[in-house]
Amino acid sequence: MKFLKKWYDKVIKWADSPYSEWALFFNAFAESSFFPVPPDILMMAMEVAEPKKSFRFALITSIGSILGGIAGYGIGYFFFNSIGKPLIEFYKLAKQFETVGGLYSKYSAWIVGIAGFTPIPYKLITITSGFWKINFGIFLIASGFSRSARFFLVSTLFYFFGPGIKRFIDKYFNLLSIIFMILLVGGFILIRYIV
Repeated sequence: MKFLKKWYDKVIKWADSPYSEWALFFNAFAESSFFPVPPDILMMAMEVAEPKKSFRFALITSIGSILGGIAGYGIGYFFFNSIGKPLIEFYKLAKQFETVGGLYSKYSAWIVGIAGFTPIPYKLITITSGFWKINFGIFLIASGFSRSARFFLVSTLFYFFGPGIKRFIDKYFNLLSIIFMILLVGGFILIRYIV
């Protein structure tokens, strides 16, 4: 937890950096297509430092995530054998890839929407969507709605309760870190063993 707290304190300072918004955008983009670390941590750290910019940060994160989702879809659609399959195998999600693919014929919009709002690894959904060639319009709408809803919900809390949330996070940082890690790991476990 000391490492996470140190990293959290460092990230808070990034809000003053001229590159912080680009880092947030890239993190959101990468997480939707190939990177394991969700952008929520960086976004929340920036919102703690500057709560009045919370909606701006949510917009940057949403745009990055949606564009990253499009890239993930493209990986699955055009480059599955060279890029998509190695990524799926790297995250040990081959079985879940097949299971999710089988559900797309009936529930494509729901799968994308639910995964976009939860800690389920979104790159699995985006790559799988492209590989199984689900309707791109449905994918884009479900992705845009769920990812934006997730980030703007968090940002609304920071916008209205910024200073209070900062005090709360500082006081309960260890507990919140454990909860966040459980949710993150739980998303991977859900995909790996249940789906």
